Formats: sequence, structure tokens, C-alpha cells
Amino acid sequence: MSAQITVHVAGSERAVAEQTTPADLFGDDRAVVVARVNGELRDLSHPLSEGDTVEPVRIDEEDGLNVLRHSAAHVLAQAVQQVNPKAKLGIGPPVKDGFYYDFDVEEPFNPDDLKQLEKVMQRIINEGQTFVRREISDDEALAELKDEPYKCELIGLKGGAAGEAAEGANVEVGGAQLTVYDNLRRDGTVAWGDLCRGPHIPSTKLIGNAFKLMRSAAAYWRGSEKNPQLQRIYGTAWPSKDDLKAYLDRLAEAEKRDHRKLGAELDLFSFPDEIGSGLVVFHPKGGVIKREMEDYVRRRHIEEGFQYVGTPHITKQGLFETSGHLPYYADTMFPPMEMEGSSYYLKAMNCPMHNLIFRSRGRSYRELPLRFFEFGSVYRYEKSGVVHGLTRVRGLTQDDSHSYVTPEQAPAEIKHLLSFVLGLLKDFGLDDYYLELSTRDESDKFIGSDEQWAEATRVLEQAATDTGLELVADPGGAAFYGPKISVQIRDAIGRTWQMSTIQYDFNQPAGFELEYQAADGSRQQPVMIHSAKFGSIERFFGVLVEHYAGAFPPWLSPVQVLGIPVAEEYNGYLAEVAARLRERGIRVEVDESDDRFPKKIRNASKAKVPFVLIAGEDDRSAGAVSFRYRDGSQKNGVPLDEAVAEIVQAVEARVQV
Repeated sequence: MSAQITVHVAGSERAVAEQTTPADLFGDDRAVVVARVNGELRDLSHPLSEGDTVEPVRIDEEDGLNVLRHSAAHVLAQAVQQVNPKAKLGIGPPVKDGFYYDFDVEEPFNPDDLKQLEKVMQRIINEGQTFVRREISDDEALAELKDEPYKCELIGLKGGAAGEAAEGANVEVGGAQLTVYDNLRRDGTVAWGDLCRGPHIPSTKLIGNAFKLMRSAAAYWRGSEKNPQLQRIYGTAWPSKDDLKAYLDRLAEAEKRDHRKLGAELDLFSFPDEIGSGLVVFHPKGGVIKREMEDYVRRRHIEEGFQYVGTPHITKQGLFETSGHLPYYADTMFPPMEMEGSSYYLKAMNCPMHNLIFRSRGRSYRELPLRFFEFGSVYRYEKSGVVHGLTRVRGLTQDDSHSYVTPEQAPAEIKHLLSFVLGLLKDFGLDDYYLELSTRDESDKFIGSDEQWAEATRVLEQAATDTGLELVADPGGAAFYGPKISVQIRDAIGRTWQMSTIQYDFNQPAGFELEYQAADGSRQQPVMIHSAKFGSIERFFGVLVEHYAGAFPPWLSPVQVLGIPVAEEYNGYLAEVAARLRERGIRVEVDESDDRFPKKIRNASKAKVPFVLIAGEDDRSAGAVSFRYRDGSQKNGVPLDEAVAEIVQAVEARVQV
């Protein structure tokens, strides 16, 4: 009888034979593709030891999906080297919703190449090759992979660079045990292998036919422009064909909603090359939406007790040294300008200047909470590869506010700000969200004492919990000066966007030596609470475009009403209707072009105008108009007073039509 060991499965102890594997424990459930052993992901073939805690990981869980996609990346690399044996391997990790693999090849991949590679991948998958882990020494790996220069470079990396490479490459380097995963055919022969730390699914069969190669692009080796340029193939893999189809449908819908495409079609904004990458120009129609956003949030800030301030676009270097930003953000700030013996920076954040306003005179506890707000234009040097329409720009405007409070007032102020934020998002039609709490980790990028961080985190966590919303932890995601709450919204097609943020800051008040006179006459340091409701106007604008697919609610629409006459003789009548609407603050135009009536209707539909008012002889004679709504439905012969009232009510109520 073989020796027994005890393992922990599903909260209970189980006596099993030595050399038992997770596959032996969970083999009846084909959805289990990997196991978590003592908190670490392991292959199902991993032999268990005395006292191990074992959990099954299913293919539809995040970890299971990542393992599936990593295995699909290996199959892709195997296929590429079958088709082109001269191709050299880079790295191939899983990423959000898919995977990629980098290759050094003589010619870039084209769409026909991807179709051919998919067929080769399917053949490999259908063979049911198994992924088998093999430990290997550094010298053995270098000899075995002598024709793979990028893999050899990874093996040779040491220290911090090794850790960085291992994270992206899924390779254990820098003194750790190296492992290779061999793909074995059914007869036990090796079909292909790759340096990798794993784990992997047991068999390629589990990938099935629920995968697709999406596109190819150039990518620098290890992300540095100093390194060779490789060719990257992106793919996706899912537990089932239905899951793949649903994902591709989501992508198609997202493409229809792409704010860059709609921005051009609706004449909202552009990014002229003459100005520079990541710097947006709002056109008149986009300017209307931007102005409505600004007017709304300015009014709401004043209602919530904020005082409007303004600060310049550039400042001397010393200000960002005092605030503590420069050492942390220098790489994402535009280079300094030398003037009159001083270095000036384009402003990358507004908070240091607000601190100077607070410090400009003595402050009393009677003034607190003291709330400052501005539309602050800031500039950040994002790399060209990450600049993306309005959602990642180099010049942005923040609806930035800072509350200066006593430590005792901080919990109430944070609750007040959260209520403000959630109400604002609801008014813009965004009502599906959760909260994320970003805290410090063990790295050395954070300043302040453990006690300060613990108290700040406690206050934020309690305020977030009191909302009743889902709260997700984000360890290590805090700013260097304090923890933060961010609101993560889900748009109309289920994508998640980080929007508003609230941050607790005990460091900048100390750095700027901010003080107020307390009730007992002593000088005390305030707590500073940062909050941005939109985050940035540009990003929020882009999210709204995609959320509404360009069909904005009437209150935000650049043109709220378009009058279309059945014939030219009714232009004057619709002009009178338009004048009445303008008196009520409605943005209205009349199409007096030479286009035929059907084309005018099509143009209005493409422009996504909420209300189209049509007038012919019956309407004019009755003092009425006919409605054509954005969804194509119609309502004829509506008396003019009723028509005006309906439009005004829809605009004032901020409803979608």
C-alpha cells in the first residue's frame, strides 16, 4: 500500500496517496484547467505534498482564462515556427481579453498570414498535445536555446531587469529555477517547447475552436525604442465558441461607438497634426457639449460650497519640488523652459497652486472646510504609443477641487464629496458603478508614516462602505502622498472606466507648512482632500460619446431641434417656430438647404438630432408641427404650445429620448 499524505481541499482534510496531483482530485470536472496550491497557480499534473491546500481553478475564472490564453499564445508561437522556422521568439503573455506573442521575422505579418496561422493552430489544437513542465539549468537552457537570442537575453538578465522581464515574459530568471514547457504529441515525442514558468492547461484540446488572431503590429523588444523592433500578433481565446462570438460582437459594437470615429462624423473635435499628438481642438458642436459640461459642474460646485479660483499654466520648478511631485512625475511632465534664470514647467497638476492660495493669508478653524475649485488645464507628456483619442491626451482640463479640513472633519467631507460625485454621474446618465480603494504597498514610492496611512485609509474605506456600493481593493495604486477612492463606471456596453477620484492627503499640507488657528489658539495642520468629478473633461467627454453612441440626451445635444420644411415655402413658418424655442433657451436650427426632403431627414438621422420638427401645409394651417424622434417614430399635428412644452421639459429633466 502506498504512503499517504494529508491535503486540504474545499476546507476539509483529505488523505491521499503520495504523488497525487490536482488532476486526480478534480479530473471529473473538465472545466478545471489549473489548481491553486498554497496560493500559487500550478499545473494539474503538479505532485502534491503533505499539508498542501488545493483549490480548483475553472476555465471561466480570471486566473483560468489567463492560463488558457497563455497556452494559446504558446500554440501561436509553435504555429509561427512551423510556417517560418527562421522566426525568433520574443515573449507571449496573456493580456486583458486575450494574448500576444512577439516575433523577429524578416517581413511583417499580413491578414492572410494570420488566417494561415489560425489553420495551423487549429491542427495543433486538434492533435491534443499536452503541456509538460521540465526544470532546466541556466547553462542547459542557453545551450538548448542557442538559436533564440531573445530567450538567451532573458536567461542572462539579473536583478531588477530580470524581474521586469520575467513579469512580461512569464519566465523565471535571475537566479530562480528555469523551466521549459514541452508540447508532447500523443506518441510522447516533443513537438515544440518554450522557456516558461507556466502553468498551462493540460491539453491543447481545451482551446477548441474558441480562439481568433485579431491583428499584428510592430513592438519594440521589452518596450524600449533602443531595442530591435519585433512583430507582435494579438489574439483572443475563450472557454466556448459562444463566448468568443459575444466578445467579437462587443468589439463590433465598441467600434461603432468609437469616440474618435463619431467625433469626426458628428464634427465635434479633431487632433490636427500641426498642433501635436494628444492635443485636442473642439469644434463648435463639440464646444457646445463641453460648455454644457462646464456650466453644469461649475454651478454644482458652487451649490456644494466651493469657491472658484484660477491658476496659471506654468510655474517655477521649485513649486513641484515643495509639493513632492517632481521626483515621481518628472518623466511624464514636459521638459522645463529656461527663463530669467529659472526653470519653468508646464503645469501637470493644480493642487500645489491651490496650496499657495490657502497659504496666502492666515486661516482660522472657522473657515474650514475651505473648498477651492477650478477648471485647471494641465499638460502631461504621455508616450505616443499610449495616447488614445480623448481618453488619453497630453493636454487636459480637470474639474479639480481641494477641500482643506480639520482631521475631525475629514470623514464628513469625504462622504459629502462621494454624494456629490455620484449625483453628478447620475445626471449624466451614468448609474452603473462601483468603488475602488487604492492603498499603499511595501514599495518605497510612498511618503508619510504608517500611522498616517492607516488613518487615511480607514477614513476612506469607511466612507466608501457607507455608500453600500461594491468596494474593490487596489493595493499599491495610491498616489505617493495618500490613498484614494475612484469611481469605476460601466458604460452602455459593459466596459469599465475610471472616472471621479477622491484622495486623502496629509503630506502636501506638511510640505507647504499649511496651518490654521484652532479654537484653542494653537496652530494646526489641515488635511487636504483632492477630488475631481469628471477626472478630466476630455476623458469624460470621450466616455459620454461612446456611452451614448453619439446620441446625446437633449440637454447635451449640440443641436437639440432641427426644423425640416416639406417644401421651401414653409421655411418662414419653421423660422417662427425656431424663434419661440430659442426664447426658451433651446438650441434649434432650420434646414433651409437645397437638399430634397428625404435627404434632409437622412442628414438629421446621421447627426443624431433628438427632435426633428416637420412642417407642411396641414401643420402651418393648424399652428402645429409634426415630430420625428431619433428612434424613427413620429407624432403628427402637435399644437405648437404642446410641442415647445415637450421639448423644454425633456431638456430640463435631462432625460434620454
